[in-house]
Amino acid sequence: MSEFNNVTITCEANVYFDGNVTSRTVTFADGSTKTLGIMMPSEYTFGTVKAELMEILAGHLTYKLAGKDEWLTVKSGESFNVPADSSFDVKAIELTDYCCSYID
Repeated sequence: MSEFNNVTITCEANVYFDGNVTSRTVTFADGSTKTLGIMMPSEYTFGTVKAELMEILAGHLTYKLAGKDEWLTVKSGESFNVPADSSFDVKAIELTDYCCSYID
């Protein structure tokens, strides 16, 4: 999906890792949320509360889920899932544009 209709966007940015990762929260009429963000090239560790679907809109990265040894690569047009109450490591190879959906 390239656009969202009938949503509310929180203007204040979510800023992580000294500004190297930023996102905006999008809230839908049913109360569900997504974040649209950018990651600068670097390495990051993210924690989750809810399960997440990470969709890569542009760029590419490698990721490793908590408890796993294998690094997997995703690029523009691909996605990966992260379990709730977990974490994942990311190596953004280049500037990466993403959409994160939070799954109840």
